[in-house]
Amino acid sequence: MHPLKKLLHYAKAYRRDFRLATLYSILNKFFDVLPEVLIGVAVDIVVNGDKSFLAKKVLGNFGITDTWHQLILLGVLNVIIWGGESWFEYLLSIKWRKLAQNLQHDLRLDTYEHVQKLEMAYFENQRTGNLMSILNEDINQMERFLNGGANQIIQVVCSSIMVSAVFFALQPSLAIVSLLPVPAILIGAFWFQRRLEPRYAEVREAAGDVSARLNNNLLGLATIKAFATEAFEAKHIAEASNAYKAANGRAIGVSSAITPVIRMAILAGFTATLVYGGWLVLHGELAVGAYSVLVFLTQRLLWPLTGLAEVADMYQRSMSAIDRAMGLLNTKINIPYEGRHLAAGSVKGELSFEHVGFAYGDSPTLHDIQINIPAGKTVAFVGSTGSGKSTLVKLLLRFYSAQKGRILIDGQAIDELNLQDLRRAIGYVAQDSFLTDGTIAENIAYGLSNASEEAIAAAAQAAEASEFIQKLPLGFATRIGERGQKLSGGQRQRLALARAILKDPAILILDEATSAVDNETEAAIQRSLDIVSRNRTTIVIAHRLSTVRQADAIHLMEAGSIMESGTHDELLALNGSYAALWRLQTGERQSLAI
Repeated sequence: MHPLKKLLHYAKAYRRDFRLATLYSILNKFFDVLPEVLIGVAVDIVVNGDKSFLAKKVLGNFGITDTWHQLILLGVLNVIIWGGESWFEYLLSIKWRKLAQNLQHDLRLDTYEHVQKLEMAYFENQRTGNLMSILNEDINQMERFLNGGANQIIQVVCSSIMVSAVFFALQPSLAIVSLLPVPAILIGAFWFQRRLEPRYAEVREAAGDVSARLNNNLLGLATIKAFATEAFEAKHIAEASNAYKAANGRAIGVSSAITPVIRMAILAGFTATLVYGGWLVLHGELAVGAYSVLVFLTQRLLWPLTGLAEVADMYQRSMSAIDRAMGLLNTKINIPYEGRHLAAGSVKGELSFEHVGFAYGDSPTLHDIQINIPAGKTVAFVGSTGSGKSTLVKLLLRFYSAQKGRILIDGQAIDELNLQDLRRAIGYVAQDSFLTDGTIAENIAYGLSNASEEAIAAAAQAAEASEFIQKLPLGFATRIGERGQKLSGGQRQRLALARAILKDPAILILDEATSAVDNETEAAIQRSLDIVSRNRTTIVIAHRLSTVRQADAIHLMEAGSIMESGTHDELLALNGSYAALWRLQTGERQSLAI
């Protein structure tokens, strides 16, 4: 489907606004063309007096044959026409701009909301900067086209029709000669437009690449500085920018040729009107007033066609941008949000993994996982990096869908449940928790807009975050910067834990939540966990075995399979892989027989 059709189909709610904006553009052009007609009539009155076309054919029945009275009437009509043109200019400007603003606002929000619903697998093959480019630059490009380009296209079409009608009414033979360049101009414009289409698609992709690289580097600025690779990364940005510049250059090479070609066609049409029309006047086949009208109207008809170059350029840029935005908006959601509702507070937290299998692409990650986690118990998963620990909780949160088997919560398959209800029943604390550029209180109450100040403070106390919060300049009202950059790693983790505590979920997931903090912070978080995990199903993923030794059950994973299960003491007594890992981490050594 053509991008413009996609946009019109999307903008069904604004069809009335489109119609009104189009009507205002047409009426504005109607009044805009009339002054040239009045000039011709004025010339006819001055030259022919009471024998003018106006006096004989129109005003004679009203007794207005005096030349001065006719000119006064023309002056009144001129004021009305200019007033009408100005009024509809105002209306079309307001209507098109409001329509552009409303559409870009709706499209950006709808696209962003759609992106949020896409499964995590989608983002593995996407760059954040490219998505930012679509959500921002591409949608802005559409707005710019609707602000002015759409009106220009409508008015060029209308002026062509209106002026052509006057031409044929006054002198059909001259109309044919003068209008011959118009089809050539339109065909040429479409010819150029077709060649611009792939070039501007390339430009938008290159713009997305620049945005992706910039976004990636700004997020990793600390690493770039630490490794003194500023020049290296600047070279990467230069390469992306050069590719964008080259793509634009190829598009500009084509778009710049449109205006000269159109000007030559306009020259032919205007010269034909000027010379052939003058010849008809000299031979008495065309009145002087009519000749004046046609000369002025030729300019009015043909000269705006030079704007086709700019319009075609803007149009094609917009169509490429709209195509990318609509492509993103129409991306299939593979993990549906709808399903059977879970009543708030009804979740007990019993979990079952039944023969669960999963692979990222062609790389198997989980093999036939079978676990039952009773409600209110604390279960830990340990193992080397890549063993599949985090993938298990991602399946539970339905960031991905299990490809084999199923996961149950309180005996209900999670893929049959309402996705939002499922996630509201789960508290998730990751190794690198997301914090917003808001206040301490706003971050703790993230997702809980109705949380009271007392509840927020109690959650902070439970997470042992109150001490450092009280030392901040504005306490809970202190803004923490983008991604919490004004806080230390340990402080960010305590806020993330406070957020999970305030949520009071039936199931709490801690995914390497203490792996990147100091010993003091780890001890503080561990004390908090000992309290908040009571009578709550808690899943802990950890590398440090010391953080999970008190768990009700520990599962050691290797290569996507569960190799050993039991309590800490039972696994040590088993003297297998877990015991070896414990000895490695604690520095214990087996006695060697001498």
